[in-house]
Amino acid sequence: MTYGWLSILPPVLAIVLAIWTRQVFLSLFLGIWSGWVILSGGNVITGLASAVQSCVDVFKDAGNTRVIIFSSLIGALITLTQRNGGVQGFVEWIQRKNLVRTRRGASILAWVIGMSIFIESSITCLVTGAVARPIFEKFKISREKLAYICDSTSAPVCIMIPLNAWGAYVLGLLDREGVPNSLSVFFQTLPFNFYALLAIALVAFIAFTFRDFGSMKKAEVRSETTGKTIADGAVPVVSEETISIQPKEGISFRAINMILPVASMIMMMPIGLLITGDGDMTAGSGSTSVLWSVLVAIIVAGLLSTWQKILNVREVIDLTLKGMGGLIPLGILMNFAFAIGDTTKVLGTGQYVASIAEAFLHPAAVAPVIFLTAGFIAFSTGTSWGTFAIMMPIAVATAGLTETSLPLCIAAVLSGGVFGDHASPISDTTLVSSMAAASDHIDHVKTQLPYAAVAGAGALVLFGIFGFILH
Repeated sequence: MTYGWLSILPPVLAIVLAIWTRQVFLSLFLGIWSGWVILSGGNVITGLASAVQSCVDVFKDAGNTRVIIFSSLIGALITLTQRNGGVQGFVEWIQRKNLVRTRRGASILAWVIGMSIFIESSITCLVTGAVARPIFEKFKISREKLAYICDSTSAPVCIMIPLNAWGAYVLGLLDREGVPNSLSVFFQTLPFNFYALLAIALVAFIAFTFRDFGSMKKAEVRSETTGKTIADGAVPVVSEETISIQPKEGISFRAINMILPVASMIMMMPIGLLITGDGDMTAGSGSTSVLWSVLVAIIVAGLLSTWQKILNVREVIDLTLKGMGGLIPLGILMNFAFAIGDTTKVLGTGQYVASIAEAFLHPAAVAPVIFLTAGFIAFSTGTSWGTFAIMMPIAVATAGLTETSLPLCIAAVLSGGVFGDHASPISDTTLVSSMAAASDHIDHVKTQLPYAAVAGAGALVLFGIFGFILH
């Protein structure tokens, strides 16, 4: 709180520089460095040393480490299922069954998968990307479109479900604030969670109609007319070498070699949540469960490959390491994103923004101001859960003081957190979506922003209307 408006500069600097220069690694590190220069009283050298140390300290948090590891391990799953013929077999199986015959059909398939897997946001992105990416490549649909579908069917869907890690976290925050019948209140927030509802509706509209606009329309025109699913000069967070591995010569292409590892990844997720939650799925560790799920998928892919005598053990290990190596850039990106989030926490960015907004609250404006504040905090820090923790006490207290609808205020926090997280280039969900689609990260951010802005503007208007009606 003592750093005031200076606490906003590091995340804003990092985000603006990343979008402007496209040098996302450098931009994020400059944001981290500037934050620690402020914290060290303007000493550039001390700030640099502290910035480097903050990147190292990211690994002190076991959850952060697990996220970085499972993101890298996905590269191994990609290489194995491509080399053992699983990806090609899956594409051919889809063709034989006539399940997807058009570009629109491919986007609907991705949407259906994303909407069906709501256990955890990262798993949603990973499975949707793994299944839909080869189909999108076949029909020459842009990777930016796939990244958008992955992203928009992850957090916006998960936040609407009380019986997953997201719901459990929100219920825990409500219980901590002494909200009676927290589960009942959570259900009351659902019709007011306007951003999540609009984001889900918008991605469905785009998937079914292909009526794109903004940067996404340009990406789709490029992809359809030139066959380039990624822009010239773009740098996907997964190396092209990793995603372009061809099936081993002389083997049969079997869809099961991709379907079974992906299915095992999905099935392991609730099992992991049950184990880590001591029998209570809602109390389980999401990052641990995702890590276990990806490891199981890799083991299944490796066993299938060796059992069918497609690959030997040495080849499985080499492909696993090669796949992980292809995702080293993503691991660095994740590290910097977590580090700048930790830096903003020390600076008190979220608390400062919340205190400014709180000073201007009027009963009718409570919900829209809470939504905007939560959105800005999540956009700046790259975390919706951290935003929920900052804003929930303010929203609950303010609802009581101004006699505003409590479910509406809580929904404004949830909507704002998901909106900011959805639009932020330093959000882990945004990064995982770029990785799952093998998209350039900044291209994903730029093509998704217009859609996020439309849903965000709609949510703001609705919060304003209902704020006036229910205050």
